[in-house]
Amino acid sequence: MSSGTSPSIYPVGLKVEGGDRLVIEWNDSVRHVLTWATLRKNCPCAGCRTEREKPPPLFPIIKPEEAQPAKPRSIEPVGRYAYQIHWNDGHDSGIYTFEVLRQLGEQAAAEQLGS
Repeated sequence: MSSGTSPSIYPVGLKVEGGDRLVIEWNDSVRHVLTWATLRKNCPCAGCRTEREKPPPLFPIIKPEEAQPAKPRSIEPVGRYAYQIHWNDGHDSGIYTFEVLRQLGEQAAAEQLGS
């Protein structure tokens, strides 16, 4: 299966599993499991993408809100093409399109097969 999606591929179900994962059921019967940490680390917003491109700091300073595991406070649909996740660290500008979620799900599935 290719990593791209067409507009005809969309989630038909989202559910929390084990408290640390999001299960996405797609309309083509594919099922993906993504951890909250994976979703937060791969936030598609411009600010997070810019931060990922920078070299890591030599002496990182962790803010109190970063010391806790990433968890969503809420997930809201954005039209018929994406979800916006409001994170417990206060971040909420990432719009996770269905295409991004599908790609992350396929990457996670491939990593599980490789381990």
